[in-house]
Amino acid sequence: MDHQGEFLRAALELGIPDDEISRFSRHLRLSIGLSVGGGSPVGQLGGAPRLPVGMKWPSAGDIPLPLLLSVDCGALPGVDGFGLPADGTLHFFVDQEKDHEDSSGRYARVVYVPDGTETALAEAPSSPCVREQLDVSAELRAELPLWLQEGDEDEEWHEFWEDLEWEDMSPFQQQLFRYMERDLPHLGELRALAHDLWSSDASAFMGGYADEEVINSLAEQTLAGREMAGEIPAIPIAQWYSHLEEERHRLTSEWISLAGEARSYEEYGTSFVIRHDDLAAARVDKALAVTSFRTA
Repeated sequence: MDHQGEFLRAALELGIPDDEISRFSRHLRLSIGLSVGGGSPVGQLGGAPRLPVGMKWPSAGDIPLPLLLSVDCGALPGVDGFGLPADGTLHFFVDQEKDHEDSSGRYARVVYVPDGTETALAEAPSSPCVREQLDVSAELRAELPLWLQEGDEDEEWHEFWEDLEWEDMSPFQQQLFRYMERDLPHLGELRALAHDLWSSDASAFMGGYADEEVINSLAEQTLAGREMAGEIPAIPIAQWYSHLEEERHRLTSEWISLAGEARSYEEYGTSFVIRHDDLAAARVDKALAVTSFRTA
């Protein structure tokens, strides 16, 4: 389906200029929401996977990794710019408690099984690594980068942005503010339209923007690494946050969410993110998993 065309037609009916619609659309991404029950199954949460014959259940040493999610790529709705394989199955494994404590990535794994591969239902090494299996259906959800989202009283970032005086903004913040004021005067209407067309209250998502916590961590590591390697001059402490914002903005375009759990409370949540070029080449082993403990 031509989602961009659908959005363009609907926005034009509201009287919004097409050049502004085009600018807004560059930031708009669609993700795939995965909900328990509902329509036709496209995958499962938990359970046991079908793996290539002879392949052992993924593990970290002698620790088997529970299956978080499996999806049939061919059954998912197509999303422009996502780059998922057209067919085959993606399996996401993670020991969330250990992955939260260890940033090495060894406690998470993504396995891609192309169509036509001879598979068998994997035999679980132990019962704790097999969660309850729940079939999931798919629907689309509109996503925007954090700086274009509507403010929420529970989002500290928006409170910070809204309370910031012009003279206290960094040059990069001023640039973003001018862009929104000058080039997106109908931002509120465009944002509302996107969410009216595509909204989802799913338990897991694929595609869209990478989790902000993950992008922030990547940006901090990237800047610090470039400083240590002498690729950039040492950044004064007073300018660190401004440079970090610019790096986050850049990485938001470079990385995409491959799969992640919806935000919930008092439990672990894992986000798998990947660079666009790695996903386009089906290098899913390059995905980065980050598990956080989410509290109210």
